[in-house]
Amino acid sequence: VFMRPSAVVERSGVLTVADPGAQAVWILDQPNDSYQRVSQVGQLTLVSPVALAQGPGESVFVADTVLNQVFQLDRTGKLLRTISSQGLERPAALAWDDTAHRLFVLDSKKHRVTVFDGNGALLRHLGGSGGDNAQFNHPTHMALDAGTKAGNLLITDAMNFRIQSLSPEGKFLWQFGKNGNGTGDLASPKGVASDSAGHVYVVDALFDAVQIFDRQGQLLLAFGEHGTARGQFTLPRGIFIASDDKVYVADAYNQRVQVFLGAVASRPVTKESLK
Repeated sequence: VFMRPSAVVERSGVLTVADPGAQAVWILDQPNDSYQRVSQVGQLTLVSPVALAQGPGESVFVADTVLNQVFQLDRTGKLLRTISSQGLERPAALAWDDTAHRLFVLDSKKHRVTVFDGNGALLRHLGGSGGDNAQFNHPTHMALDAGTKAGNLLITDAMNFRIQSLSPEGKFLWQFGKNGNGTGDLASPKGVASDSAGHVYVVDALFDAVQIFDRQGQLLLAFGEHGTARGQFTLPRGIFIASDDKVYVADAYNQRVQVFLGAVASRPVTKESLK
């Protein structure tokens, strides 16, 4: 079904997949044994839907990096709201804080996070271009930090080869990572997420693997290698960790989404496993 899945979210058995290769979003409703392909949102046709976030109720937010808009869809794919008038240039990642009713939009081209309220009104911008704390160089992915209840953000600061954590107000909290091709390095970091224990999962497209770190950046485990078999990846992109700690990985160039049982599916890290 998928052409080049880049992001995935799951809730109550409903799997939503952003697929820029198909210029569509797929909604797989497993409880009702149905699926649909969403390519029309209101009067617009999706061009490059790359990012997702679970929204309020059963809704989902979708970011299109060519249309430079964010769409809120209901469970059936019907358009509920469009967020487009705030100067977004490349909305590459999304996060929704259901407690504070805040939508965070990562703008890769502007090297910042734009924050909206639950009605789509602009609140503030976080970050900016650079290499200092709370600055970014082409950030690509983002998630809420499930290890805290404070609504903190995890952000893949791709060309600074690091993961940064910011408060919802933009205060720098911590970071880890460095460029390299060794165990625990970040060569081409993509999707980021955290589980209920606070472990940070980072997809690396160059390693074709997912690396699991503690919050100090110490590598704990890794899983995956290049290939097409189960548990192998080819240029993986997004990652999502559900409330039951199941791990969903958008295995983009194998045209599939793989599901793992959290750290149980991982194996001890060796240098060979990341080559």
